[in-house]
Amino acid sequence: MKKILLLGSGELGKEFVIAAKRAGQYVIACDRYDNAPAMQVADEREVFSMLDGDALEAVVKKHQPDIIVPEIEAIRTERLFQFEEQGIQVVPSARAVNYTMNRRAIRDLASKELGLRTAKYFYAKTFDEFKKAADEIGFPCVVKPLMSSSGHGQSYVHNDDELEQAFREAMEGSRGDVKEVIIEEFIDFDSEFTLLTVTQKNAPTIFCPPIGHVQKGGDYRESWQPYKISDAALKTAQHMADQVTKALTGYGIWGVEFFLTKQGEVIFSELSPRPHDTGMVTLGHTTNLSEFELHFRAVMGLPIAGIHLEHAGASAVILSPVESQEPLDYHVDEALTEDRTRIRIFGKPEAHFGRRMGVVLCYGEPDADTTALRDKAKRLAKTVLGTDPYMKK
Repeated sequence: MKKILLLGSGELGKEFVIAAKRAGQYVIACDRYDNAPAMQVADEREVFSMLDGDALEAVVKKHQPDIIVPEIEAIRTERLFQFEEQGIQVVPSARAVNYTMNRRAIRDLASKELGLRTAKYFYAKTFDEFKKAADEIGFPCVVKPLMSSSGHGQSYVHNDDELEQAFREAMEGSRGDVKEVIIEEFIDFDSEFTLLTVTQKNAPTIFCPPIGHVQKGGDYRESWQPYKISDAALKTAQHMADQVTKALTGYGIWGVEFFLTKQGEVIFSELSPRPHDTGMVTLGHTTNLSEFELHFRAVMGLPIAGIHLEHAGASAVILSPVESQEPLDYHVDEALTEDRTRIRIFGKPEAHFGRRMGVVLCYGEPDADTTALRDKAKRLAKTVLGTDPYMKK
């Protein structure tokens, strides 16, 4: 049995803990607030700010974990090198987490060091730098904090009049103490997709069937699997994902995001060194192993005999319509009257308007029409809390 320290206890962490507990492991779930989703299924919990390096070190010292699994961005990531030097396994590695928690590091690695095709981009710490970069890139453009998650602080800018507000929102939406933004060329893409990539200790890197997804304001709203893509485009994406994960080092699952342009060009977008929110569609029996089971096996160095598409599937988020300090009342009856439907309520103790509180999963035969499955998932998601997956946050 291994002792696992989970840093971040949201819905993705909860599913990872379930996979670990099914295999008899011991998990301590950590987050900045009590009764976070993963804490509800873990052996122990710790409540503290993971941006407090001393508090993080104290928790590590207290529990002496064999493995540290980061699930969020808001962590004093430089301390992970220290833990790794002490012989603790960091997932996928301290290097990977430090690179990917900051958009500057990962974008420069992908574009400048590896030569992958990315959107044109600049960085800015001041509004004057920001304005100069916008003039160079042109409109429309995309603005993001260097360090954030779930689309916080991200916006699309269409003209000069929107620059000041976009810069302010990006600075305010930044996590941690990194106060810098990235401004990117707008890619006129046909669609976006995620390639879940599994790096293994004793076996080659393997890939899940690609997952199509739609984001709004940088936050995932729906996903489906399989995502139809040409063999040539898929090979390009797999090559890019293999290159960047190999450069970052370590073992586990990675959510590698791409744009697919109307001309069929694959462009690297972003990367997460952990299970990806769009990959929650795998909880609906799309693949023989969910992304969380794959992550657990890779982390533990266990064999993965193969990844197979077993069903076509779609997911749609359930968003909160209110601010509430109490758990919400979920209405699942209508959705569950339809066959091949699953609902996952995350168990968040508080609700905020537009916060992701659960997900509806629908699946069919491997060759089923994913458009129909997407429509079904979105329709049923509306019945749980009365909110549209595409409502404004």
